[in-house]
Amino acid sequence: MTPAELSQALRAALVAAVDDGTFALDAALVPAEVHVERPRQREHGDWATNVAMQLAKKAGTNPRAFAEELARRLAEHPGVAKVDVAGPGFLNITLDAAAAGELARSIVEQGAAYGRSETLAGQRINLEFVSANPTGPLHIGGVRWAAVGDSLARVLQASGADVTREYYFNDHGAQIDRFARSLVARARGEEAPEDGYGGQYITDIAEAVVSDALAAGEPDPRTLPDAEAVEAFRSRGVERMFGEIKAKLHDFRVDFDVYFHEDSLHESRAVERAIARLRELGHIFETDGATWLRTTEFGDDKDRVIVKSDGEAAYIAGDLAYYLDKRERGFDRAIIMLGADHHGYIGRMMAMCAAFGDTPGVNLEILIGQMVNLLKDGEPVRMSKRAGTIISLDDLVDAVGIDAARYALARSAANSQLDIDLDLLASATNENPVHYVQYAHARTVGVGRNAADSGVDRAAGFDPSLLDHEADAVLLGLLAQLPRVVTQAAELREPHRVARYLEEVAGAYQKWYELRRVTPMGDEEVTDVHRTRLWLNDATRQVLANGLELLGVSAPERK
Repeated sequence: MTPAELSQALRAALVAAVDDGTFALDAALVPAEVHVERPRQREHGDWATNVAMQLAKKAGTNPRAFAEELARRLAEHPGVAKVDVAGPGFLNITLDAAAAGELARSIVEQGAAYGRSETLAGQRINLEFVSANPTGPLHIGGVRWAAVGDSLARVLQASGADVTREYYFNDHGAQIDRFARSLVARARGEEAPEDGYGGQYITDIAEAVVSDALAAGEPDPRTLPDAEAVEAFRSRGVERMFGEIKAKLHDFRVDFDVYFHEDSLHESRAVERAIARLRELGHIFETDGATWLRTTEFGDDKDRVIVKSDGEAAYIAGDLAYYLDKRERGFDRAIIMLGADHHGYIGRMMAMCAAFGDTPGVNLEILIGQMVNLLKDGEPVRMSKRAGTIISLDDLVDAVGIDAARYALARSAANSQLDIDLDLLASATNENPVHYVQYAHARTVGVGRNAADSGVDRAAGFDPSLLDHEADAVLLGLLAQLPRVVTQAAELREPHRVARYLEEVAGAYQKWYELRRVTPMGDEEVTDVHRTRLWLNDATRQVLANGLELLGVSAPERK
C-alpha cells in the first residue's frame, strides 16, 4: 500500500462516515487528499495523520472521539494491521507486511515515473536563473544558481509544471561598455581602465577578437578610432564571452530554453510599451523632468524614476518591459533567482508586479541566494589565475568534478551561506555526501548483478509478506516518501530537500544490506525470500536514480 493509497482509504472512511450521518460534516469539507506522514518514532507505526484534529470541530465533536471512529473504520480496510489513537487525536497506522511490501513492486513497475506527479499541472512557469553578465567567466555564485536553478526546474517539471528555463542576457549598459574598453586596452598593450576588468581571460578574448577580424578580412580593430574600436571589441567580445558561458553551462548539464537579450527590450520599444501600459493604469507621473512609477502605492519605500531627465531609461525600465513580456508570453508565474546583493531589489520588483495588476508572490517570485566559500586544506581558496578576482566554474569542476559540484551546490538551502570543502568532495568516503549516495546506487546495481549470477530471478516470485523485518519496514517507509519530497521541494522551491532525502535512503539501504541477504549462501536454494528482497533492492535503486536525476547528478553502476 502506497501513501497515496492509504490517503484514499482514509478519505473513503471519512466520506462513508459523513454519508451515514456519523460525522455531522459538510461533504465539501472532506479533503481531496488526506495527508499522511512517517511518525518520528518507528514504534508508533508506519504512518500517521492529524486529520481528526483538523475536522473534529467542524463536525461538532472532539478530536479524540472523531479519531476513534475513523480508526475503527480504517482498521477494517485490507492491508491495515492496526490503528491506534494517540494524544488528543492523532491516528497511528500500522500496515501488515504484505501491504507495506507491495510498494517495492509498485516502484519497480513505475520506474522513472515514480516520484512524479501532476500537482502543478497546468502551471506555465518562467524560471530565470544565472543571467550573469557576459563580462567574464561564470563565478561561483552564478554556478550555485546554475545547479540550484536547473534542479528546481527538474523538480517543478516532475510535479507537472510546464517550465521554461530562461537566461537574461545583459548586453546593454555600462558594464558592457567597461568590458569593451578593457578589451581594447589589453589588445593595444595599455593599462586597463580604472573601472575595467582584469584576468587572463581578457587577454585571451582580446587576442581572439583581433584574430577573428583579420581572418574575416576586416581591418585590425586595434587600429580603429577609439569609438569604432570599442564597438568592434564589444560586438565580437561579448559574443565570444557569452558563447563560452553557454558552452561551460552545457558541460555542467545546464541548458536554457530561452536566451533573452536585454538590448531587444530597447530596440523593440518594449520599454515604451510597458510605460504606456502603466500610464493607462494611472501609476505614472512626471516631476523634475523625469518620468516616475508610483511604487509607494504598492509597498515600495520610495517611488522610482523610470526615465531620467536626460531621456535615458533607468535600469528599472528594462525590468518593467521584461516582466510584462513574460506575462504576455503566457507565463502564469515568473520566478527569478538573484544573488545576495539583490536583496534590496525585492520591494521595487513586487511593487512593479502589483502595478501591472498582478499578485506579488504568485505571478512573480524572487529567490535570493547567498554566498559560496570554497575551502582547501581548511583555508579559503584564493582568486582564480585565469578569471582574476573571482573563483570560476572551471575552478570548481577541475577540483571535484561535475557530479560533486552540482550535488554540493544543490544540497543546501540556497538562502543560506555555503562552505564547500574541496578535499571532502574529492574523497571517496562516506563523509562525502555525493559519494555516499552514488555508492549506494552502485551497490544496488552490484547486488542485482550478483543476484543474476546466482540465479535469483525477480520475475519468478514476489511475496511482500516476506518483507517483515524492521530493516525492511524502515527502508520501505523511506522509499514511500519520494513523491511527497518531490512535491514539497517543488512547492517550497527547495530542491535541496531531494538531496537530503537521498542521503537518508542511502543510510537506510546500507543498514538493510548488512542485515538482509539477496543472494543465497553457498549451496542454499534460491527461494521467494531472495526474489522478494531483490524487488526491494531494485526499488531502492530506482528511487536513488530518480532522485539523482532530479539533481542533474549521474547514477553510476560502479563506484
